[in-house]
Amino acid sequence: MEQSDIGTVAAWLTEQGLKGASESELLTGFCEMCREFGLRLDRGMALMDTLHPVHEGRAFRWDSEKAIEPEFEYGPTGRDADSLQSWQRSAFYHLWAGTENEVRRRIGFGDPTDFAMLERMQSEGHTDFIAMVHRFEKAGTIGEMDCFFSHFTTRHLQGFSDRDLVILRKLVPVLALAIKCIALGRIARTIAEVYLGEDAARQVLEGKISRGKSERISAALWFSDLLNYTKISDSVPPEDILPMLNAYSDVIISAVHEAGGNVLKLIGDGVLAIFKSEAASDACCAALRAERLLREKLIVLNEERARDDRPTTDVYIGLHIGDVFYGNIGSQERLDFTVIGPAVNEVSRIASLCRSVDFNVLMSSDFAASIPDEDRETLACIGRYALRGVQRAQDLYTIDSGRMLG
Repeated sequence: MEQSDIGTVAAWLTEQGLKGASESELLTGFCEMCREFGLRLDRGMALMDTLHPVHEGRAFRWDSEKAIEPEFEYGPTGRDADSLQSWQRSAFYHLWAGTENEVRRRIGFGDPTDFAMLERMQSEGHTDFIAMVHRFEKAGTIGEMDCFFSHFTTRHLQGFSDRDLVILRKLVPVLALAIKCIALGRIARTIAEVYLGEDAARQVLEGKISRGKSERISAALWFSDLLNYTKISDSVPPEDILPMLNAYSDVIISAVHEAGGNVLKLIGDGVLAIFKSEAASDACCAALRAERLLREKLIVLNEERARDDRPTTDVYIGLHIGDVFYGNIGSQERLDFTVIGPAVNEVSRIASLCRSVDFNVLMSSDFAASIPDEDRETLACIGRYALRGVQRAQDLYTIDSGRMLG
């Protein structure tokens, strides 16, 4: 590989990183260009920790001869004994735990196969292996993303030449920077989606971050709470409260998401969500689908908790449809992307009424009128009610299945 070729590969990595190519595309392109210019790479792998509520990081792979999974996500390395042992046997762990920046094993020339996967690589004809770590300074670290690991192998009969290693030392930092650039964008999207919800996150990342910037939309609104949550919280050990809240929040949020809704706010044990669609009937049907999914998930969850002698509860839900303002509210320094308007107040009042009338789902007359006729036949009117803070009294409906709170 000539000096001009090194510049060509570096320029390609820079261009693709700026364009937003995926991490696996960057690694694949890097390895294939190196081979094209005479650096005989036969396998490449890169990984980097991330900031994610479930995954610890992402890994990317390339092979010159066979199709392999190009990328995968991995969980915490200490989640079980096998994963911890595998991590501790790796060349990456050796670099992470020590002070070296690279480690090499000429496995085709008598060097020990003392790291995980080296014996298999040797049996597949690989002759030389080099692993590298590029550490980030504190200012460049986010969460556990504090370094970039990579390794490369060759099947060349003479292994890597000194010149090959010089080229890798020049180019891999550029690869690391390009992949880190993409990873930072992924982290930004993850954080926004986890804390704002998918739709709100998309709008914020598209640039809607100015205070007061909102749009008027019509949406089906969902407000839910846990039955007797305060009473249960007072009767269980403090260390059991958060796992309980997380378990019930998980089934509620997953049901909303599976039905196409967006969770906007978690308020203690309360959940505010919206269902958007051009047709009001579609939005309301999606909300009803989420309610059905939730009931199925609750049965499973409560059976599991009952078997473990842990407290169980129910979820009561208010459903409404109306116009709301959807956007940024707050100060210059602290904004919240949410919905406001009389309809939001109304749906929370409807949900609160569930406790008084002993039904686990109530919906407004506007919501009931918006669903298709065949679905409306499954509803039962429970009477006319005046809601606190809402000017007009209205008929409220529940699903005609006799489902009572309990």
